[in-house]
Amino acid sequence: MTAEKLKAEENNNRNKLKEEKPLVYAKVAKFDEKIKRGESIAIIQFQYNYVCNFACQHCSIKGFQGRKDAKSFTLADVKELFRQADELGLARVTITGGEPLVFKDFDGLVAAIDPQKFYINCDTNGWFLDEKKALHLKSIGVDRIQLSLDSLNAAEHDDFRKAPGSHERALKAVDAAVGAGLAIFIQTVVTKQRLRSREFIEFLEFFNKKGIGVFVTYAKPVGSWEGNYDVLVDKNDMAFMKELEKKHKVFTHLTPAYGMDLGCIAVKGMFSVTQYGDVLPCPYIHTSIGNVFREPLKDVLQRGLDIKYFGEHVETCLIAEDRAFIDKYVAKRIYGKSLPVSCAEVFTEEDKTRKPFNEHPLHG
Repeated sequence: MTAEKLKAEENNNRNKLKEEKPLVYAKVAKFDEKIKRGESIAIIQFQYNYVCNFACQHCSIKGFQGRKDAKSFTLADVKELFRQADELGLARVTITGGEPLVFKDFDGLVAAIDPQKFYINCDTNGWFLDEKKALHLKSIGVDRIQLSLDSLNAAEHDDFRKAPGSHERALKAVDAAVGAGLAIFIQTVVTKQRLRSREFIEFLEFFNKKGIGVFVTYAKPVGSWEGNYDVLVDKNDMAFMKELEKKHKVFTHLTPAYGMDLGCIAVKGMFSVTQYGDVLPCPYIHTSIGNVFREPLKDVLQRGLDIKYFGEHVETCLIAEDRAFIDKYVAKRIYGKSLPVSCAEVFTEEDKTRKPFNEHPLHG
């Protein structure tokens, strides 16, 4: 997708946001100012509950599931987290898990976040997303569905997700979301082996013809894929993906948005909050930069930005492509430990930010 088309689509989305959610729009309009001040404009990837109806091959939160020894979020805690997030000028949240559409208190969760103040995305595998559910989600303030699908081949997808029939239900969920007027994009996991395959190109073409964009998640060596380096992309693969972005409506978390190129968006453009209150720099770097049950979100985010990998401009995806980072920090300091590992055990004084990301030429 050309830069001109991307900019036009972003402008259309902003105009729609201004009309439908003026409080959110007001915050988004200040993103450029926040970046120039070196502040986070992050999407909050909220791992509210790890309950799930699937057992996917690549599950990244396997090490977080089943804990009984830690405080979990109540709806009152959710309200407090998003009160702080609103004060910090954060405007976007992705509800995830687990599988959000199995949450018994999903409606209360959306209300606690407050749809008037946040643009609300919802991750889903699509199993429970029919026409009635899609209309209901729209009615309570969900703005966009981020639906996971990993192959055009039904057998391959169902095997990958370990859920027979999941491919068929996911495709029906796409139609249900569109019919309800929900914005939607497809999330798909791309390994080194899949990236240059004919199936992947046909996958992009299939959804683009429906007017639906595809968000690519590069394979990561964490969770159920811990130590699986064979699936990782390299810099040549990522350059190939950039070329695909010029031809198709496809993007990654490295794709510039809002006219800004943040590079790696960990902390500055996205962070994760676990069911137990820990804040992760991104969903796949399983180190805690703090816990929102014990200290203000503002302080937690500053601690993250004080680490050079998150506070400086980084051109690549650290956890998908940078083998030096993976070997030094993930394999040696995170693997084999109870998750998440404190950032004090992972990063040292030598890892402090030297040149904040707002001093990068793209943001000067």
